[in-house]
Amino acid sequence: MDINEIIKSDIRASLAKSGLLLFLAGFFIFMGIITGEIFYTADFSARDNYIGELALKTDFRQASAAIFDYTMIAAGLMVMIGTWFVNKIFKKYLLTIPMALLGTGLTCFGVFPGQLLTYNIFALIVFLCGSMSAIVSFKIVSTPLRYIFACFGIISLIFLMFQKHFILTLGVGGAERWLFYPVIFWIIGMGAYLLGIKDGHKNTLAV
Repeated sequence: MDINEIIKSDIRASLAKSGLLLFLAGFFIFMGIITGEIFYTADFSARDNYIGELALKTDFRQASAAIFDYTMIAAGLMVMIGTWFVNKIFKKYLLTIPMALLGTGLTCFGVFPGQLLTYNIFALIVFLCGSMSAIVSFKIVSTPLRYIFACFGIISLIFLMFQKHFILTLGVGGAERWLFYPVIFWIIGMGAYLLGIKDGHKNTLAV
């Protein structure tokens, strides 16, 4: 993609929208988890509790559940809309299909909270599609970020496939966070990268 094409066309506006949406989505997910943990009234440990437990229904509706649900719905919608703009620019369906599924899974986290079966299904979608998106983004991102993003995806995939082997050391919560946080950091990084391209920086320009 030529730099003059980016600067002179409406591609720049699409890059700005997709970058901003993805950057904010990652930020909201990360801060939503932290804030949910703060407002969780029962005992909660990053080592021994799954992230999804923030949305579980106990004897009463916890503030953490509302924070988690609305954060995931908003972030998932932002990822889906951002994906539409990414597809409009790059037309890389190998990237945008798993990104769209990632956004759908995040949204469904909030729409169907507190149910173990649905949580496991949507968690698998989010973790798998998130890690695949990070790896495939190698095709549109320039060095050195392409390698960092690919490593994020590989780390997430490793923890997805061999999670039970890490639980003894990290606990169920720690292993899940090592699985999910690389995806969150990729969403933030991808958003920042697209915003950088928008400004026509040659050092961030993809081929």
